[in-house]
Amino acid sequence: MSERESMEYDVVIVGAGPAGLSAAIRLKQLAAEQGKEIGVCVIEKGSEVGAHILSGAVMDPRALDELIPDWKSLGAPLNAPVSEDRFLFLTEKSSFKLPTFMLPQCFQNHGNYVISLGNVCRWLGQQAEGLGVEIFPGFAAAEVLYNDDGSVKGVATGDMGVNKEGKPTDAFQRGMELHAKYTFFAEGCRGNLGKELHAKFKLRDGVDPQVYGIGIKELWEIKPEMHQTGLVVHTAGWPLDSDTYGGSFLYHMENNLVAVGYVVGLAYTNPYLSPYEEFQRYKTHPAIRTFFEGGKRVAYGARAITAGGLQSLPKLVFPGGCLVGDDAGFLNASRIKGSHCAIKSGMLAAESAFEAVTSGRAADELTSYPNSFRKSWLYDELYRARNFKPWMSKGLYTGTLMVGIDQVVLGGKAPWTLHHGHADNETLVNKTEATPIAYPKPDGVLTFDRLSSVFISNTNHSEDQPSHLTLKDPSVPVNVNLALYDAPEQRYCPAGVYEIVRNDDGSNPRLQINAQNCVHCKTCDIKDPTQNIVWVTPEGGGGPNYPNM
Repeated sequence: MSERESMEYDVVIVGAGPAGLSAAIRLKQLAAEQGKEIGVCVIEKGSEVGAHILSGAVMDPRALDELIPDWKSLGAPLNAPVSEDRFLFLTEKSSFKLPTFMLPQCFQNHGNYVISLGNVCRWLGQQAEGLGVEIFPGFAAAEVLYNDDGSVKGVATGDMGVNKEGKPTDAFQRGMELHAKYTFFAEGCRGNLGKELHAKFKLRDGVDPQVYGIGIKELWEIKPEMHQTGLVVHTAGWPLDSDTYGGSFLYHMENNLVAVGYVVGLAYTNPYLSPYEEFQRYKTHPAIRTFFEGGKRVAYGARAITAGGLQSLPKLVFPGGCLVGDDAGFLNASRIKGSHCAIKSGMLAAESAFEAVTSGRAADELTSYPNSFRKSWLYDELYRARNFKPWMSKGLYTGTLMVGIDQVVLGGKAPWTLHHGHADNETLVNKTEATPIAYPKPDGVLTFDRLSSVFISNTNHSEDQPSHLTLKDPSVPVNVNLALYDAPEQRYCPAGVYEIVRNDDGSNPRLQINAQNCVHCKTCDIKDPTQNIVWVTPEGGGGPNYPNM
């Protein structure tokens, strides 16, 4: 096979999300301020900047204020200031609104904005390009490259035009090598290259396991009389049982649009639970369905989110590079927010790399990045939030009481730190110990099946490419997952990727992987009990094409 061509930069950034784009912008700002040159490249596996971005989202503008103080006059798409916060506890038939004075500060959103993070990233991409950043969408970083001394040299993009058998087709294009003095990994939650770096450089030694949730989201256009720009509604309780971590968000954007979604902690124990079906069921609650009656669903998507907080953060740096944003786990689970954390982490890493590059260094550890993080408001914010997820994992009632004490009484400064005891793939109980859950059939008006949902995510993968959902051992799905847990991958995947198929007489069960349905949420890579499913990068440009998620 032909040699790959290579390009040289000072800094290569993998992923055009809020962390990667903010890092690129900050690098170019510093160069302009000091009259210096710095070559910065961002590669993005989505077909365009924003295509794979999915978040709730309510955005705290604090980090954006620091990065681009005049963002309002530059037309940043933060158009719906939060007008009201509501927090509801749901039972099957009724709801209880938490009085405002009892709402912990982490659930108060005055001064924040309801946004489409995808559209904010598109805008950040324009700002970055205006400063001279080179952005290459449709190119997936498939491989980390190393120097002879073991330090990171850069990344290689995946080959294009390879068929299912791994053979080049007429459309074959060899991947490119992108070499850099420093490489930033900003792939988002559970980045597959980030995972490799964690293992190679032992970045997780001495820290808690990372824990995750899956967020499933729809965008609706609702009747004008049901719309209140800036209204933020969160719920806890039904339809999940009180022992399962999770809850909903319902955010009123501009133009009669509402973002509605459900987050389920991936440490759940019942293999019969389906986060997707719980979300569909949630929309039928009397306090919720009235928002959507007479409306129209216009978009769908799903994404895993890191929720471990400060005690699950890996070492951020290694020779030749660093982790930023959700590739590291910078998310404040107590506030249900991560974009401001991602932006700030990108800025801190950029400042460290700029100092290193301009002083003639390369491929060493950017030690000033974790040092400046520990002195920043971001560290302080994550420190105050550190016990939220561990408390909430103890059940809705105990968790709510203890979070109230932790956040309201102690202001997040309790003299103890709770820890995460298990990775999410370790928590399922055997199917013989679990109660099957009977979910109602979708009505096609308020509730929907998976395949019609995937259709409106605009997901597309070339049919004739190798599956990016790989199995370490093809016998495990039947011999272990089906035998012990009744094949939970059929239920935790929000896109209908995994199916157990049988012969007409019910014999010969086998796992069918519909990889073309994949919305790149990474849930399978996280929740598979034996960690037998490995998500690898598909051909660049594939996956969902979210218009404004």
